[in-house]
Amino acid sequence: MKKNHVFNWLAVLLFSFLLVGCSAEETTTVEKHEEVVDEVKEYTVTDDAGNEVAFEEVPETIVSLQPSNTEILFALGVGDKIVGATEYDTYPAEALEIERVSDSVAFNAERITELNPDVVIAYTIGQEEALQLLEEAGLKVFVIESATSFEDVYGDIKQLATVMGVEEKGQEIITSIQTTIQEVQEKVETAAVLKKVYYEISPSPDIYTTGSKTFQQEILAAASVDNVFSDKEGWISVSEEDVIAKNPEIILTTSNYIEDATGEIKSRAGWDKIPAVQNDSVFLVDGDVISRPGPRIGEAVELVAKTVYPELFK
Repeated sequence: MKKNHVFNWLAVLLFSFLLVGCSAEETTTVEKHEEVVDEVKEYTVTDDAGNEVAFEEVPETIVSLQPSNTEILFALGVGDKIVGATEYDTYPAEALEIERVSDSVAFNAERITELNPDVVIAYTIGQEEALQLLEEAGLKVFVIESATSFEDVYGDIKQLATVMGVEEKGQEIITSIQTTIQEVQEKVETAAVLKKVYYEISPSPDIYTTGSKTFQQEILAAASVDNVFSDKEGWISVSEEDVIAKNPEIILTTSNYIEDATGEIKSRAGWDKIPAVQNDSVFLVDGDVISRPGPRIGEAVELVAKTVYPELFK
């Protein structure tokens, strides 16, 4: 009996050790799982400067140094995280309430450093040295190159959606843009002949327009209009005589910063010979919508198409 008692006691003790061992193993497994979860939190996104920017967690505060990127962030549903923006961040209305830290050409590095954002969404044009100051101050900088095509815009949306941990929302925005453009094109493809359009970016005496290989040209082409200066590339300085010689049927201008922009165009010497002026087909369009490579590009295509082919949208 005594031997059996001892045996039973040893069996209980051994079983207890086994339980403790299993418990320890389970604890270790949980701890390892927690470590894996922590590792997943950190992620890396490559910016347009080729830098692999690492994030330990989704940014809670942002400084945006380009209006189009601000629009993208708002469209992604994270605009409330922006603590600093440019003087030209006017859309949506909530963007007007954000502190101004840049005029889109130069920015206040000292103030941005004081704000200490989790990330600065910057762009590439002429700011490399200034951005280096922010990086030296310990700020995380993510560079977005100014888009020159719709595909660039889609890429920007994907990048920022990844940075902000809202990839699904980013794809929704892209799909919505593409759907809008497709719907517009289905209507304008019924136009018998493409109308000849002159698109004026800045008024006389320093007149500028856009040619091929530009973001604006892609908008015009998507709206099925014939840009009279598409035979040239980039941003183009033209004379009044150049425009008269092109003889456009429609004139679009984005010069909303001057008084009576359409009236100024129609009053230019010799322009009364142009069909667009003769037929009172000179229109002021929203430059912010057409010029910003952001989530409103579908709206930009629709705006141009409706202005040039109003009869197709009745």
